[in-house]
Amino acid sequence: MKRLAFAAGVLALGFAASSPARADYAVVKFENGYCRIWWDSGATPWGNDWQKIAASPDWAGAWVALAEAVRTGWCR
Repeated sequence: MKRLAFAAGVLALGFAASSPARADYAVVKFENGYCRIWWDSGATPWGNDWQKIAASPDWAGAWVALAEAVRTGWCR
């Protein structure tokens, strides 16, 4: 019985380790007008002098959103 439980645990750990990691990104505008790409859109910067202006599931999408925000004058 212990071997079966151990095998099930190892199998579950293997499936968890093989699942693709999901890192989402957000474009955050700070009070001074500068924008940054924030790595985890669920986590937020400290303080309240910022605003989330875009979110993307990948870095490329966040980069495009940041470039568009700079182009339109929303960000510096």
